[in-house]
Amino acid sequence: MSTAAPESEDGVPTRSDRSPWNWLLLVPIVVALLAPLYNGVEPMLFGWPRFYWLQLAFIALGVVTTALVYRMTRRRPQQRGTAVRGRED
Repeated sequence: MSTAAPESEDGVPTRSDRSPWNWLLLVPIVVALLAPLYNGVEPMLFGWPRFYWLQLAFIALGVVTTALVYRMTRRRPQQRGTAVRGRED
């Protein structure tokens, strides 16, 4: 089974955004929409009620998730080189 990206007729790899890693981007959205997480003041963190520090935690979760998906779905250096050479010809 080949791991190379499929190529179009002119030899340039076609881009596919259909990676299963993209489903991971739903995690920060769904977690932030879970209203029962916000129901209460305790536990306090550095004097902040739960609602406020959870919002900051959700931002961090979104950044980490986005970085992970980017790293797992980006093109490999050899695929980028093929795409650039294909455009120059």
